[in-house]
Amino acid sequence: MGISFELILATLALAIGSFMNVLDSTIVNVSLTHIAGDFGIAPTQGTWVITSYAVSEAIFLPLIGWLTKRFGIVKQYTVATLLFTTASMLCGISFSFGFLLFARVLQGIVGASMIPLSQTLMLSFYPKEKKAMALGIWSMTVVLAPVLGPVIGGWITDSFSWRWCFYINLPFGIISTFIVHSIFKKKGYKDKTEKVPIDKWGLIFLALGISSLQIMLDKGNDLDWFSSPFIIILALTSFIFIVILVIWEWHQDNPVVNVKLFLNRNFAIGAVSLSISSIAFFSSVVVIPLWLQNYMGYTALQSGMTTSTLGLSILFTAPILGSILNRLDARKVVVAGFILFSITAVLTGNYTPDVTPAYISVSRFLTGIGLGMFFIPLNTITLSNIQPEDMAGASGLYNFTRNIGNSFGTSLAINFWDHRISIHHQDLVASINNGNPNYVNYIHQMNGPIQTKLALINQMITEQSALMGVNDIIIGSGLMILFLIPLIFMARKSIVK
Repeated sequence: MGISFELILATLALAIGSFMNVLDSTIVNVSLTHIAGDFGIAPTQGTWVITSYAVSEAIFLPLIGWLTKRFGIVKQYTVATLLFTTASMLCGISFSFGFLLFARVLQGIVGASMIPLSQTLMLSFYPKEKKAMALGIWSMTVVLAPVLGPVIGGWITDSFSWRWCFYINLPFGIISTFIVHSIFKKKGYKDKTEKVPIDKWGLIFLALGISSLQIMLDKGNDLDWFSSPFIIILALTSFIFIVILVIWEWHQDNPVVNVKLFLNRNFAIGAVSLSISSIAFFSSVVVIPLWLQNYMGYTALQSGMTTSTLGLSILFTAPILGSILNRLDARKVVVAGFILFSITAVLTGNYTPDVTPAYISVSRFLTGIGLGMFFIPLNTITLSNIQPEDMAGASGLYNFTRNIGNSFGTSLAINFWDHRISIHHQDLVASINNGNPNYVNYIHQMNGPIQTKLALINQMITEQSALMGVNDIIIGSGLMILFLIPLIFMARKSIVK
């Protein structure tokens, strides 16, 4: 069966929607300094632009299944995309920092529906033999967006203004809404809705548990983790209310979060694997640009361009893998992707102080091939054996685990990097003494007073320590992935319905 123009158009529209949504989670990261400057606030306060979006989206992602039962999949997607576009405009015209945060919260609330529902609609639109390709295309947009976010954000901020990071959504959001609404209306797609009662207590437990967890992950590094009473309170609150949520929802006839989906072996294995692999993947995605900008003298745009080859390799991998995945065992493809990701991480985690942008680009490109090979079929494993009526809820919950994995990856990577920098710095300083002939010769060759010489040496040690910490994270992320291999083989052979 060939692919019609209508199918291509629907795919592009849904891909635009999911790409735009994920992009907004990272595009403003490089603009925080400019945002803080415009509103006259501290840079640390500016991070709430990221946190407010992440928290609101995290709360509403598990609700997708319940919301689609109430309003229908197509209606919910089109309304959510249109409201997301409106919220983006509000972000751009913000006259105060408080209003910007309000608009970002609105973005997160309505945007939570866009990613899982674009996945659900794409699967419903494709014929059975092409569903693997649909998942490949969808996966490509979701993985590509956070990689390209800093590049696009850096270019827009440098060339225009941080406000255009939001204005750029307007034409794409309108196009996506119009096309999806038109095509599915033309196809006679009928939304199945039912008046499901609101589980108020479940909603409260969800909001308290997930918001506390997300804020803890976003603010942990800034507040020195568990040395802060605020972080301790957030950790206890999230743990208590998430446990209560699971117990409560397990016994509800109409839960806001269908936790019983985890009784499905493939879904449980896929969700756990995705969250852990997201931690590994996002660790290097976050740390490498920070290292390039803070220690190697790269601009935000330069670092983004250098590391964007990770997304470029996924752009090539996704369509090829998607077209042949239905003829392969998804479990074996995932394992092959894990192994390739690990090998490239270990082999390329050897950056030196004089490493070239070309070498970094090639190393990220190779890593991206492995990433594409396991991320795409992992969707197939997870969503196999999920009934069509549960697909929206499963997709929402699945993407929630991805978001949480990304948040954990960001927080753990920065914290681990700081820790490794301190250890490497101590080890290198310990070797500097008058008994070391190399140190003595180097000191004598330098010009200027002894204080200047020692300051320069300390700077070199700090830069070297940061570099060694980056290599530790790259290699560590590769080794972490390997522990998931036995888990994948516990899954059943997968066929998306």
